[in-house]
Amino acid sequence: MPLISVAATMAIAAAASAKVTKEVVTIDRDKRPYYLFVPDSLDARPVPLLIVLHGSGRDGKSLVDPWRDLASREGFIVAGPDAADRRAWIAPDHGPAFLYFLVEAVKAKHAIDSRRMYLFGHSAGAGFGLTMALMESEYFAAAAVHAGALQREGRDQLLNARRKIPMAIFIGTRDPLVPLEAARESRDVLTTRGFSLHLVQMADHDHNYYQPAPAINQQAWDFLKSAMLAEDPRYQIYSYAQRR
Repeated sequence: MPLISVAATMAIAAAASAKVTKEVVTIDRDKRPYYLFVPDSLDARPVPLLIVLHGSGRDGKSLVDPWRDLASREGFIVAGPDAADRRAWIAPDHGPAFLYFLVEAVKAKHAIDSRRMYLFGHSAGAGFGLTMALMESEYFAAAAVHAGALQREGRDQLLNARRKIPMAIFIGTRDPLVPLEAARESRDVLTTRGFSLHLVQMADHDHNYYQPAPAINQQAWDFLKSAMLAEDPRYQIYSYAQRR
């Protein structure tokens, strides 16, 4: 059997044996669930961490599951939190503070390469992911999203991010919920302010992520994994209070 086939078989077997676990992160008196996938093949060395942000009406597991095979092959951990209200992601209720505590909870159990922590979001989680990337540009190394665009409300302040964090948007040319023009406008605004935004326009593709997820995830990971913080991450603490 060719070596490449053996490696692929081993990766598939590892993904099948490793399971997605439901975890809880406690913040003050609040308990927030998240889903975690840790490949069996990992050794003691620090590995990248990918935070995935689900779409409206879904939960964290719905976005962790499509990443299992790739995470096993490439050797990284995936964590998918639930939004407090699954209909939408809202700042500051759902981040960046919640994402910081989530990362700390994962780091308490697993060796994480803190200079290679990434964001991926779909739909509602995509817009939120771009916002979080700009708010915490010195904490996350890069962000990639599918079927999303940068929200116009309040973005002027976001464009003053301390670091020009690398970002990518994957968008279908026939997306009925997030128009291609919105993604292009996000690219233009960000590039005008000195950011590097990689826009992938998927011909004849709509809003659906789950069916083409393997191909989208591979392209997204190829983009993300090339980014690394030059220094240890810096978490920006904001002056607002978390709403309950």
